[in-house]
Amino acid sequence: MDKHMHTPLTEEMAKELKAGDYVYITGTIYTARDAAHKRMQETLDAGGELPIDMKDTIIYYMGPSPAREGRPIGSAGPTTASRMDKYAPKLLDLGLKGMIGKGKRSKEVLDAVVRNYAVYFAAVGGAGALLSKAIKASEVVAYDDLGTEAIRKLEVENFPVIVVADCEGNNLYETAVKEYAVLSE
Repeated sequence: MDKHMHTPLTEEMAKELKAGDYVYITGTIYTARDAAHKRMQETLDAGGELPIDMKDTIIYYMGPSPAREGRPIGSAGPTTASRMDKYAPKLLDLGLKGMIGKGKRSKEVLDAVVRNYAVYFAAVGGAGALLSKAIKASEVVAYDDLGTEAIRKLEVENFPVIVVADCEGNNLYETAVKEYAVLSE
């Protein structure tokens, strides 16, 4: 089912999203990859405050290429999400409601998605140039020294994603395989 949503992604909104839904996101999302997640974890371990408020936030696992003239960002394809698995449960417990990446997630992350009424979305890998067209503005908000891995605030319009894991524990990567196996018999 196609759904259009505006950020922030609240618990009530997350509860309405089901694995397999096509969602078009409009509003503010943030980028963070491996190095930014590591630094956020170090900040938390030291008793510090994160540079962005996690409550009802969506993080896109992406490091953009340089922007072409007249564009806010370059190619903006998803990064393999499992690289953030050791950090994601803590951020979900702090209020993170959505993650966008590609690929499977660990049991610990999926359990945290359910526990916190959150959602894991997938963006289409290899379509970074196309995805960048939904990004209307981009600014570095933290960890500028990390270059492409800095945390960016993005303003997006109809950013296309698919719900992979919903807050009821449904996982499209598992259900799609089972459905395909039944169809092929």
